[in-house]
Amino acid sequence: MRYARQNKILEIIKSQEIDTQEKLAEILRKTGFQVTQATVSRDIKELQLIKTTSESGQSCYTLPAKMEAPLSDRFRKILKETIQSVDAAENLIVVKTLSGCANAAGEAIDTSDYPQIVGTLAGDNTLLVIVDKKENVSQVMAAFEEIIA
Repeated sequence: MRYARQNKILEIIKSQEIDTQEKLAEILRKTGFQVTQATVSRDIKELQLIKTTSESGQSCYTLPAKMEAPLSDRFRKILKETIQSVDAAENLIVVKTLSGCANAAGEAIDTSDYPQIVGTLAGDNTLLVIVDKKENVSQVMAAFEEIIA
């Protein structure tokens, strides 16, 4: 439940300017999560969200621009606990996750410093990782398998 909630928080802060924990808690409640401000506060700390000024001049929560290379401990833990399987096809990697966790896993990968990864596309429990070259897929697969081992 925590990872699904944190995944939803990441979705919310990417799509809306959230300036208070209470506003975030209210949106989470409207989407079916039972949360308190204290729960949201812990999630913000775990996700290492920071307050920045948006283009409109409003203070809002965001992810740090760059995470530690290649993968922060927090995101490593998210991947380790949510990934179910990893398979490759050409320059694509298909990652199966627990239900509701593909976006969080995608965010973990997108904010990491893997130059071979062009991007990700997430559904509910499936994540498509696009690798720059077919030759680099085995290297990326090995990194994922090391994380989930």
